[in-house]
Amino acid sequence: MNEFRIHHDVNELLSLLRVHGGEGAEVYIDLLQKNRTPYVTTTVSAHSAKVKIAEFSRTPEDFLKKYDELKSKNTRHLDSLVYLLSKLTEDKETLHYLQQNAKERAELSANAATNSTTNFSIPSSTSKISLQELEELRKQLGSVTANSSAQQPLELTRKILRDKQNKKNSGQPIPVFPSWVYERPALIGDFLIGTSLSTDTTVPIGTLPLPSQESMIVEDLLYVLIGVDGRYVTAQPLVGRQNRAFSVDPNLDLSIKELVTRILPVAASYSAVTRFIEEKSSFEYGQVNHALAAAMRTLIKEYMILITQLEHLQRQGLLSLQKLWFYIQPTMRTLEILASLATSVDKGECMGGSTLSLLHDKTFNYTGDSQAQELCLYLTKAASVPYFEILEKWIYRGIINDPYSEFMVEEHELQKEKIQEDYNDKYWDQRYTVVQQQIPSFLQKMADKILSTGKYLNVVRECGRDVTCPVAKEVIYTLKERAYVEQIEKAYNYASKVLLDFLMEEKELVAHLSRSIKHYFLMDQGDFFVHFMDLTEEELKKPVDDIITTRLEALLELALRMSTANTDPFKDDLKIDLMPHDLITQLLRVLAIETKQEKAIISADPTELTLSGLEAFSFDYIVKWPLSLIINRKALTRYQMLFRHMFYCKHVERQLCNVWISNKTAKQFSLHSAKWFAGAFTLRQRMLNFVQNIQYYMMFEVMEPTWHILEKNLKLASNIDDVLSHHTSFLDNCLKDCMLTNPELLKIFSKLMSVCVMFTNCMQRFTQSMKLDSELERLTLEHGTMLGPPTEEERAEEAAKKKLTNKLLAEHADNLHLTSGFEATINKFDSNFSTHLLDLLDKLSVYSTNDCEHSMLNIIYRLDFNGFYTERLEHMSAERSQKAAPLLPRL
Repeated sequence: MNEFRIHHDVNELLSLLRVHGGEGAEVYIDLLQKNRTPYVTTTVSAHSAKVKIAEFSRTPEDFLKKYDELKSKNTRHLDSLVYLLSKLTEDKETLHYLQQNAKERAELSANAATNSTTNFSIPSSTSKISLQELEELRKQLGSVTANSSAQQPLELTRKILRDKQNKKNSGQPIPVFPSWVYERPALIGDFLIGTSLSTDTTVPIGTLPLPSQESMIVEDLLYVLIGVDGRYVTAQPLVGRQNRAFSVDPNLDLSIKELVTRILPVAASYSAVTRFIEEKSSFEYGQVNHALAAAMRTLIKEYMILITQLEHLQRQGLLSLQKLWFYIQPTMRTLEILASLATSVDKGECMGGSTLSLLHDKTFNYTGDSQAQELCLYLTKAASVPYFEILEKWIYRGIINDPYSEFMVEEHELQKEKIQEDYNDKYWDQRYTVVQQQIPSFLQKMADKILSTGKYLNVVRECGRDVTCPVAKEVIYTLKERAYVEQIEKAYNYASKVLLDFLMEEKELVAHLSRSIKHYFLMDQGDFFVHFMDLTEEELKKPVDDIITTRLEALLELALRMSTANTDPFKDDLKIDLMPHDLITQLLRVLAIETKQEKAIISADPTELTLSGLEAFSFDYIVKWPLSLIINRKALTRYQMLFRHMFYCKHVERQLCNVWISNKTAKQFSLHSAKWFAGAFTLRQRMLNFVQNIQYYMMFEVMEPTWHILEKNLKLASNIDDVLSHHTSFLDNCLKDCMLTNPELLKIFSKLMSVCVMFTNCMQRFTQSMKLDSELERLTLEHGTMLGPPTEEERAEEAAKKKLTNKLLAEHADNLHLTSGFEATINKFDSNFSTHLLDLLDKLSVYSTNDCEHSMLNIIYRLDFNGFYTERLEHMSAERSQKAAPLLPRL
C-alpha cells in the first residue's frame, strides 16, 4: 500500500466517522507510515476471531448467520476483517469512541429523517392504534419487505448485463440467444410448476397394496429425478434462492416415504444444477460461467444416461425402491457438489475471475475427499480455459480482448497525448488497472506482475511495434501454482527487458535527463544561464502581460547558440513558459491539498498581484511518447518548481552583485556620514553570503549527490516501474531538501528573499539619485579629447573639478540621508533580515531534530560557520523548552 492509498483510506474513514476539526489526517498517516511493515508477520486465525466476536456480541446467532452467508458468497478479505473486529473488541477505549460516534451519527440521521417526508403515515404516539390501522400498517410494511427481498427477474438481469457489456464494446455488440429460447419453458430441463403433463386418473395411493405403492413411487421418482412432476411426488414453487422442495402424498406408507425422502435431495440438486446451466449458458454471464455450465452439462448427460438405464430396468420390473436407492447413491454426491457450486456462484453473483476463485477454494477445501476434489478440479480446468486465453494474449502480446469484463485487468479510455499536458493525468496508473474482485485467488500473488507485463508490451505496441513473447506457452490450471507462476515470470522478464531497452537505447531516456533536463531545469549549464540572463534581464523586468513571448523565444535561441548548450541534440525541445502565478502560490496550491486552506487558496484570484516576468518565468520541455511516461507533466511541474526556486535565487544574487558594483564606485568618495553607508555594505554582504550559500547547498549538497544516486539506480533498474520510482524519489527528495515541501520554511524563505529584493531596489534608487556614473564620465579626461592628449594645465583643472564634485556629492548624500531617513531604513532592513534569518535557522534546527532531516543541518553550518547566531539560537531554544515544560506545583 503506497502513501497515496493510505492518505485516501484515512480520509475516507474520517469522513465515514464524520470526524471534523483536530489536526486532520496527517497525524494518523504519519503514525501508520512509521508503524506499518511491508511483510506479513502473522497468520490470521479466523476461527478464534469468530468465536471471540460471537462471545462479545449480544446476538451471536445473527452474527454467525451473516458470516456464513458472506462466506458462501466467497467475500474477499472476510477473515481479515473478522480478525480486525476481534482485535477491536479488546480495545475498550476505541470501542467507547465508536459507540459514542455511532450514537451521534444516529441522532444526526434521525434529525434528518424527521425533516423529510415519509411514504406512509404512522399514527401519533399519543393516540391508541385501532385494529384496522394496525392491519393497514402491517400490510404496508409487508409489501415493502416483499419488494426488497424479491428476486430480480432473470430477463431484467440479462438486460442490465447486456447493456453494460454493449456500452463497453460499442463497436461489437455481444451475441444474444433468440427470444424463443426463453419463451418456451418446456425446453428447460427443470420442473414446470402449475402444468400437469399427465392425463391419467390418479388412484389414491393409500388404497393400493404395498408392492403397488412401491412400483408407482419408483415410476414417479424416475420422472422427478429428471425434472418432471410425478402423480404422487410433485415439486413446490421456488422462493427466492432456496433449494427446491417437494410434496409427497401423505397417504404413502411410512417405510416407503422414508426412503423417498432420502432420494429426493438428488432431484433437488438436479433442479438447481439444471437451472444454473440454463441461466449461465447465456452470453451475458460471461465466458467463464458459460464454460462452467458446459462442463456441468456434460456431467448431467452422464446422469441422464444412468436414469435412462434405470427406466429400462423399471420397465422390465427389475427395479425396486431399494435398488433405485443403491444405484443413485454414487450420483448423489456428484450432484450435491454441483448444486453447492451452482448455489455459491449464483449467491455471490460471480463472473470471470471471481468464479474461478470460488472453484479454486472449493477444490482445496475438498483435499480429504479425492472424488470431490477431482470433480472440482475438472470443473475449474474447464472454466479457466477462456480466462487463460485472455491472460495469454495480455502477457504475451499486450492485448486485452475481454468483451464480458471478466479479466483481472480493466482498460480505460485515456489518451496518451494528455500525459504531457495535464498535471493530473494518470495514464500509466489508470489506463490499465487491476479489478480486485476479478483476480482468481490462485493468481493473487502474481496480479501486479500480470498487470505490469501487459502494460510494458502495450507501450511498445503503441509505438508501432508488434511484439510477441518468444517463450509463450499455453497456461493450464493446476493445483501446483509453480507451473503457471514460472510462465508468468518468464513473460514478465521478457516484457521488462523489451521496454527498458526500447526507452534507454532507442529513445535515449538517460541522455534526455542528463543532457537536457539537468542542464536547463537544474541550472547545470552555467555559461548558458549567464548569457540568457544578460540577454533577457530588461525584458523580464516588465510586467508579465507586457512581455512578448516570441521575443523571449528568440533570445533563448540566441543564448543556446552562443553557449556550450549548442552541442545538446535536444535543445530544440526547450521552450519558454510564463506561469499565471508565482512560485509560492503554485507550491501552496500543491501543499494545501486535503487541508483547511485548500478552498481559500484555490478560490484566490491569480491576477490580484501584477507579476513581473522574473516571477512568472519558467522553462518547459517537449516530451514525446513513450518518454512522456517518465518525464510526464507531473514530473515536469516538479522540475519547474525547482527551476523557478533557483532561478529567482540567481536573480537576487545578481541584484546584490549589482549593488556591490555600485558601492565599489561610491567608495572612492569621502562622505562625512559614512556610518550608515558602512551598515548598508555589511547588510549587503550578509545577504549575498546567505543567497550564495543557499544556492551552493541546493546545487552541490542536494541535487548533485541525489542525481548521482539516480544515475546509479537507473543503471541497475530492471523494469520501467523501477525507473519511474527512482525518478519520482529523486524529485521528491530534491523538493523536500530544498525546503519546497514545508509551507512554514517556504514562507520564511520567501520573506527573506523579499527583504533582499526590496533592499537592492532601495540601494539602486539611492545610487541613481547620486548620478555617480554620469558625473564621473563627464569629468574624466584621462583619455584626452579630439584635439589630442590632455595637457598639464587640463589635468590640474580636472583634479580641482573632481575634488569640488566629490565635496558636492558628499554634501548631497548627507542631505539625502538627513531628509529621507535612510539610516533608519537600512536599520529596518537589517532588523527584518536578521529576524527572518534567525527564524529560518531555528525552524531548520527543529525539523532536523524532530523529523530527522539531517541534510538541512548543512544550511545551519554554512550560514552560522563562525557561531555568530549560535548564542541567539540557543536562547530561542531555551525559551521554547521553557514554554513547553509543565508548570511545577509550588511547595
